[in-house]
Amino acid sequence: MPHTLDASAVRAWCRLALQALGRAREEIDAINVYPVADGDTGTNLYLTMESAAQSVEAVFDGHAASGHAPDLAQAFRALSHGALIGARGNSGTILAQLLRGMTEALTDDAAGAAGAGDRDPADPAESLRRALRRAAGSAYLAVAHPVEGTMLTVATEAATAAERDGGGLVSVARAAHQGARVALSATTGQLAALGRAGVVDAGGRGLVAVLGALADALSGEVPMGPLADHAAPVPYGCRDEDGSDPHVVPGGPSFEVVYLLEAADTALPALRARLDALGDSLVVVGGDGLWNVHVHVDDAGSAIEAGIEAGRPYRIRVTHFGDQARQRPDADTHVVLDPVSRHHEGADDGGRPPERVRRAVVAVIRGDGLAELCARAGATVVAVRPGDPPASGEIAAAIRRANAREVVLLPNDVELRHAAGAAADRARGDGVRVALIPTRSAVQGIAALAVHEPARRFDEDVVAMTSAAGATRYAELAVAEHRSWTMAGICQAGDVLGLIDGDVAVIGGNLVETGTIVLDRMLAAGGELVTLVLGATAPPDLADRIQAHVQSGHLAVDTVVYEGGHQTCPLLIGVE
Repeated sequence: MPHTLDASAVRAWCRLALQALGRAREEIDAINVYPVADGDTGTNLYLTMESAAQSVEAVFDGHAASGHAPDLAQAFRALSHGALIGARGNSGTILAQLLRGMTEALTDDAAGAAGAGDRDPADPAESLRRALRRAAGSAYLAVAHPVEGTMLTVATEAATAAERDGGGLVSVARAAHQGARVALSATTGQLAALGRAGVVDAGGRGLVAVLGALADALSGEVPMGPLADHAAPVPYGCRDEDGSDPHVVPGGPSFEVVYLLEAADTALPALRARLDALGDSLVVVGGDGLWNVHVHVDDAGSAIEAGIEAGRPYRIRVTHFGDQARQRPDADTHVVLDPVSRHHEGADDGGRPPERVRRAVVAVIRGDGLAELCARAGATVVAVRPGDPPASGEIAAAIRRANAREVVLLPNDVELRHAAGAAADRARGDGVRVALIPTRSAVQGIAALAVHEPARRFDEDVVAMTSAAGATRYAELAVAEHRSWTMAGICQAGDVLGLIDGDVAVIGGNLVETGTIVLDRMLAAGGELVTLVLGATAPPDLADRIQAHVQSGHLAVDTVVYEGGHQTCPLLIGVE
């Protein structure tokens, strides 16, 4: 049945948008040619929407204890905040600003209705029209140099179509979606890069999926199927006929720099001006002291320094365009622990190239203890140094060192999925069959390795490893470095944070207390095996005390403990 414009509709929208972007992700990645053809727009939009959806779910969970649902303003604020802190890439950053613009408009409407006493609340259809127009306008303001033929154009045409529709809430949402579809089809002729490739704008394609999900959520109907193909996709990782990499823009910036920034509004004009002078594709979104900064530059250090001068940047991500998928890493860039590397370095004693093994597992691992554990299990391990994530070229080098016809790749970190995907594409181009299992934590990688069986058929082995990883929920304990807003409330410097599946779920006073609360929450949904990975800073009795808690409160659950070593958080937890 149709929804009104309320918190439940926002929740339904998030779920449907995430499903729609999940279905379209590979298609959107494939047509990503502007502003940089790095093949990740669909993935970035999905991850941004995933963060937004998780934030909305957290608000609903927080209200569940009181028996009341959040109101529309609370749900939309959670939506926009989640998108802001989880925004990825140019497209994800713009999507976050679109959602923020909608939030501002709808919150203003709610406040106006509340202050009007006996006056009827704002008409939902009119509120949605204003929200879509506010979204498009705020997104244009967030982009330093707006370009037509992009998702900005699609957002504007969607808002215009909504304003022209005189119907009710569902009719306005459907009109916005149809307006976005029409605008998307026109982008090929509006932007030269799209015309040369014969595709529509990737970000705009993602926005169409999000607006379609909004219309479906409000109507209560079954989500519509995917759009008709607009053009033949250009596979990520391909090369032009002359052997050049089409993802490298000649003369363009070399790095994408993204970070969250805590800064006063007054610091933003100077920051924008400095970053605009350093590069292009500048997008700064946010407000109320928290901003998401995205820019393409040659001098990544200067872009980060600009953030330091403006406030406090964190969650800094620097991605190298083009060359990261081609470069051969220096020997000392990242440690590669390979249990069979002596057989893979060049020719054998008789001068013949080494014979490829049938199958190998390549795991990206943080922490010397975990690296040694995975190497003993037979994996080729790329060990990550603090603050220095491996580029795709380094992961590709590990795949080459494994010298196998079939490779299972375990990134073990959400932040490394793009680099791992690019490395897998490169290896496939060299004739290696690669399966990328999207493990988000080392404990998921350990679970996958535990069921790895080289004697099985490749597909069967991959399915078994993927199932084991997917059945493993993960958590970690960390110590807050500063006062901050989290999904679980405001934390202070020194508080112990319990993160479940990547989100802060518990704020505690010490590791044992927080660890037991986290485990109880995870085991409430069931579990047979708890994996504890101790970091170098963990107290010596931490594992014993948590094991005792599990044994006393969850009699049928087994526990296994590993030493993670340096460079890991105090405690990683896995529940299978």
